[in-house]
Amino acid sequence: MTESTGEYSITMPRAIAEAARARSGPSGLSAYVSAAVARQLERDNLNEIIAVAEAEHGPVTDEEIQALRERLQQIRATQGGQGTA
Repeated sequence: MTESTGEYSITMPRAIAEAARARSGPSGLSAYVSAAVARQLERDNLNEIIAVAEAEHGPVTDEEIQALRERLQQIRATQGGQGTA
C-alpha cells in the first residue's frame, strides 16, 4: 500500500535545486526532496524529545556523551566491527 501524494509548489535557491536534481537519480527530484523533508521531520521530533528530557533531567554532559560513544564502539567491536562512531 502506497501513501497518497499531493502536488505542492516550493521555492528554493536555484543552486540547491540543481544540486538536488543532479543527485536525485532515477527516483526523481520529488522523491529526493520528500526524503530530505522526512529526515528533517525526524530530526525535529528528536530535538523535541531531547528538549523534554533535558527539561526533566538536565542536559547531557560532554563526559556522558563520550562514555556512551566509547560503549557503543565496544559493542560494535564485539559484533565484528560493524559501523563506526
